[in-house]
Amino acid sequence: MAEEHKHEESIMEKIAEKIHGHDDSSSSSDSDDDKKSSTLKTKIYRLFGREQPVHKIFGGGKPADIFLWRNKKVSGGVLGAATVSWILFELLEYNLLTLFGHISILTLAVLFLWSSATTFIHKTPPHIPEVHIPEEVVLQLASGLRIEINRGFTALRDIASGRDLKKFLLVIAGLWVLSKVGSSCNFLTLIYIATVLLFTIPVLYEKYEDKVDDFGEKAMREIKKQYVEFDVKVLSKVMSKIPKGAAFYKKKD
Repeated sequence: MAEEHKHEESIMEKIAEKIHGHDDSSSSSDSDDDKKSSTLKTKIYRLFGREQPVHKIFGGGKPADIFLWRNKKVSGGVLGAATVSWILFELLEYNLLTLFGHISILTLAVLFLWSSATTFIHKTPPHIPEVHIPEEVVLQLASGLRIEINRGFTALRDIASGRDLKKFLLVIAGLWVLSKVGSSCNFLTLIYIATVLLFTIPVLYEKYEDKVDDFGEKAMREIKKQYVEFDVKVLSKVMSKIPKGAAFYKKKD
């Protein structure tokens, strides 16, 4: 009986070891799956190498809320004001100083007559609110603009130093397109187009970022493929014929 009891205990221990081993293997497999999923998440392609959310790229404050339509009333008001300004100054050819003068005259005349009339009809005068621009919003806009301008100057400096031929060609192509657009429309229309794009493209990209990033990844692969072929067939041959550095000066001597 004692031997049978020991035999049963040894069988139970083996079964327990198998169960624990299975649990350990399943937990290790789960951890491996978690690691794989985490690596897959880190390998997700984002357009232009973006690592932060779109809202964070725009500063994460009230300007970002306006551009991404977090506050639809304010965003619609800003875009509506830009549209009205473009219609007045571009389509109707209204002058800025003339418009400012007419609006100021009309506003002051209405408020003056209203305030004067309340003394005769014994009613309270109109409440004229104090209008001021918040300092925080202005500082955030100025800070974001300063950062982007500095990045642009740094990129132009690197391109001018001749370190990256690919960036040089891309910038030249972009400037050529900009010159063509500028020749077909004036500066005010160009600013209005940029404003409309700023209020539409970021919010649409934030809404459909997964689809756009997937399409962007495929497009970048094709662009890189075409650039490699162009580099092999054209650029390498052109660069090989250009004298460089000391060899150029030796030939001159």
